Amino acid sequence: MTDASDTPMALDGLVVLDLSRILAGPTATQLLGDFGATVIKVENPKTEGDDTRGWGPNYALDTNGQKTDLSAYFMAANRNKQSVAVDLSTDAGQEMIRQLAARADVVVENYKPGGLRKYGLDHETLCAAHPGLVYCSISGFGQTGPNRDQPGYDLMAQGYGGIMSLTGAPDGPPMKVGVGIADVMCGMYAAVGILAALRHRDATGEGQHIDLSLVDAQMAWLINEGTNYLTSGKEPVRRGNAHPNIVPYDAFACSDGHILIAVGNDAQFARFCDVLGLGQLAEDDRFKTNVARIENRDTLIPLLSPAVAALSTAEVLDRLHSVKVPAGPIHTVAQALGSDQAQARGTVAEVAADGVQNGHVRLLGNPLKLSRTPVQYRKAPPFFGQDTAAVCDTFGLRPPKA
Repeated sequence: MTDASDTPMALDGLVVLDLSRILAGPTATQLLGDFGATVIKVENPKTEGDDTRGWGPNYALDTNGQKTDLSAYFMAANRNKQSVAVDLSTDAGQEMIRQLAARADVVVENYKPGGLRKYGLDHETLCAAHPGLVYCSISGFGQTGPNRDQPGYDLMAQGYGGIMSLTGAPDGPPMKVGVGIADVMCGMYAAVGILAALRHRDATGEGQHIDLSLVDAQMAWLINEGTNYLTSGKEPVRRGNAHPNIVPYDAFACSDGHILIAVGNDAQFARFCDVLGLGQLAEDDRFKTNVARIENRDTLIPLLSPAVAALSTAEVLDRLHSVKVPAGPIHTVAQALGSDQAQARGTVAEVAADGVQNGHVRLLGNPLKLSRTPVQYRKAPPFFGQDTAAVCDTFGLRPPKA
């Protein structure tokens, strides 16, 4: 069981007012909470909280075996937070948010651009009242540009931002990544931006507005394929599991399954060919160098594939590992999370939780390992509104009327 400890945390004392929902904003605020920030998650009583509370089919069960409002989706991005139920459409709700913002270091929101202005909770209003406030706005397309008013969903960002054109089989349709990676990466960029803005605030006293969009973030992590296009002018194409800049780097069929092989340089290629009994290919001018292998990949791969297919996955792994050629299995989610490596690294965290079966929930852990101020899982994802009274008491506020 992973519980809080007395170890100091990097963001102790930081107060984050989280007006976001679904995944990008909650990912950012969960990261901050993991490192000690007090995160106050504001949820709308009219919708019974964050949309993802209703995104089943998997939920934590209460002690009577009944479904709670803790969906697996919600729990993925909402630990280490306090949930308060506040209706922003009411005068009392708006006043409560203003009072919380006055005590906060950071505000994170993902309303449509301008959506909070009618409540007087937009960045211009709150930052004018509190010059040291770091205010992060996350939207589909950003606060400016011709598409600023379009809604933002991960699928739309993956489509607009180009990643779907690179994902999938060469002869198949465009394909989204299997999880909401545009949302998650946007949340990670948001956390980095917030920490950078806080560094500036601590040095100068000046807060600032962070304008971040799903589409901007998604285009930023086109990385080498985006830069390949900018450098050459040639449109990248789908390659399945293959790599545009390294050959061979792909999934290969063995006699009993598939395996990943990633030959990163010419010396590895020579060893790879040797252990497969294909030493002559390493001496062939068409394949000696990675540049040549890229040019001749359509010739090379059919020559390699039969030699790999004749062996079992275990045999290929043993041979390639023996000569230090990168190769690995293709795990299912269950195999990955149940692996000895995952167990050794604390990939799965059991977090104490009142009101649920077994007294805990199992979550994906934070991958960052800090030696002095490690991550702590102090609080399980909250039930809707469970902390309203406690937060009001802590900050000396009057709870808004339901």
